[in-house]
Amino acid sequence: MTTAAPLWDEEVRSAVQRLTTAAENEYYNPYQTFAWPDSIPEGALWMSEDLMTVHGTAAAADLTREQYLALAKWESINFYSLNVHGIRELMAEVVHRIHAPGYEIPTPFFHHFLGEENEHMWFFAEFCLRYGGRLFPDRSLAFPAREQSALLGNFIVFSRILIFEQIVDHFNSRMAADTALPETIRAINRVHHQDESRHIAFGCQLVRAFYERLKAEGEPAELDAARAYIERYITTSLQSLYSVDAYREAGIADPFAFRTRLLADPARKPAHDAIVSRTTTFYRRIGVLD
Repeated sequence: MTTAAPLWDEEVRSAVQRLTTAAENEYYNPYQTFAWPDSIPEGALWMSEDLMTVHGTAAAADLTREQYLALAKWESINFYSLNVHGIRELMAEVVHRIHAPGYEIPTPFFHHFLGEENEHMWFFAEFCLRYGGRLFPDRSLAFPAREQSALLGNFIVFSRILIFEQIVDHFNSRMAADTALPETIRAINRVHHQDESRHIAFGCQLVRAFYERLKAEGEPAELDAARAYIERYITTSLQSLYSVDAYREAGIADPFAFRTRLLADPARKPAHDAIVSRTTTFYRRIGVLD
């Protein structure tokens, strides 16, 4: 094995300082930022059409216009519900590490990360409760806990955060710019995108640093485990976008069969590739994926 460099190199230290300053300078009060209308028109698109899970599929032709618009609404609710559940889970991991030994360098930005993510969770939940009447339940499957080194565990935790944020940001940036959507939907995606750009830059630095240490100190089997986990997490993250709850609310007769049909449609592969393009490019660049 090669001798490990310090975990937090100058690139990480510089990024923490730069991003912490940016977070302080760009701070806003989310509770005073949004104008929440009494309702959002049911006849409007609530999600960009190219982000819907039926986009490009044969199954889309089987939907009435009313079902299609209802699906756009409920896939929007599913997306924000996924954000709430994902943020809650990942915040817990950061809380466990803030001011812990070894995390002295990233801790200043952890404070901003936690504050901003708490606010994101609030406005996504507020949207769902105001306009959908509820949050969809968390249907994610927990991966079986396996004994692993702290180094591999940290790489996995911050990879989960990074991949989650990159996928979400793909949707945010698209919907923020989509003039076909109501302004309330564009606004929450625009605001989230602005914050997530900092979080993603921070996450890339942490994941890179952990993987470099894993290559230097870890066993070959751990590198294989890291690769397998990233591939599996990307797949399950994409599958979470296909919501049985959304299909049921849209009036689709057999939502489970409909979901299976969409996931099997080869027309969805280009959409999946676009959603995770930034993620796969990053993990190839640092050597995790081939």
